[in-house]
Amino acid sequence: MATIMRGGHFIFIREENTSRRRARFRLWLLGVLSVAMLLIAGLAPPVSQPVEYHQFADQREFFGIPHLLNVVSNVGFLLVGMAGMLFLTRAGRTRTNIAFVDPRERWPYLVLFASVAVTSFGSAYYHLAPDNDRLMWDRLPMAAAITALVAATLAERVSVRAGLRLLPLLVVLGAGSVLYWNWSEQQGGGNLNFYIVVQFYSILVIILLAKLFPSRYSRGADIYAVLGWYALAKAVEMADQQIYDLGNLVSGHTAKHLLATVGAYWILRMLRRRTPISQRFESAMV
Repeated sequence: MATIMRGGHFIFIREENTSRRRARFRLWLLGVLSVAMLLIAGLAPPVSQPVEYHQFADQREFFGIPHLLNVVSNVGFLLVGMAGMLFLTRAGRTRTNIAFVDPRERWPYLVLFASVAVTSFGSAYYHLAPDNDRLMWDRLPMAAAITALVAATLAERVSVRAGLRLLPLLVVLGAGSVLYWNWSEQQGGGNLNFYIVVQFYSILVIILLAKLFPSRYSRGADIYAVLGWYALAKAVEMADQQIYDLGNLVSGHTAKHLLATVGAYWILRMLRRRTPISQRFESAMV
């Protein structure tokens, strides 16, 4: 809100009201787009899980453990997830208090880092004997993590209340997309459509929120680095065999685990280094 002194009186220019109306309009657009994506997922021809997806390039066994590198490369998720939860639960530490002006803002990140830690076990379990049933346990925590990041982005760029209210709904939608896919596979007609929307549309939502709404903290641009690491992880995953053929040392899928771990760590790095931008607090803490 700006003020101008004229004739001894303050004339208030309510730019804040205009800003709020603009923000609501943008949120309505995002809401309409989200509903449209769900409708498209429901109406589009179903996409089933390719059987060849489970045939990873690195089939080597070491110490009696099949697909060892694809299994043990998940340990990074456990370490980052535990480090994130430890940071978030140290309520009395100054660094943690600076990272979150409102203590409630920690909840989406707690869900996120807990999901990252559980991904370590789900992915390791899957890679010991890859098939659709085990893949469900790999994807469940990943879907929870990406939807929790959407809620965290909403909380710090739009409204703490909105982020917290949507957190359980978003996580349920993410987990539900995986459960629905698994159920559809068991019925003989697999449908990945909703999981694809959760995985990729969530990233688009985070990008749009970052573009349309300024962060109330420094290091706001770090979210692009996080998404960049994730995109790179997906790229090397698709080049699984080609990367393995370079020297039969490491496969693209193993590299995917390592790069995705870096992406998760970058979120923790952002939280550790950021500070509040005070002038944005009042309008956003609703």
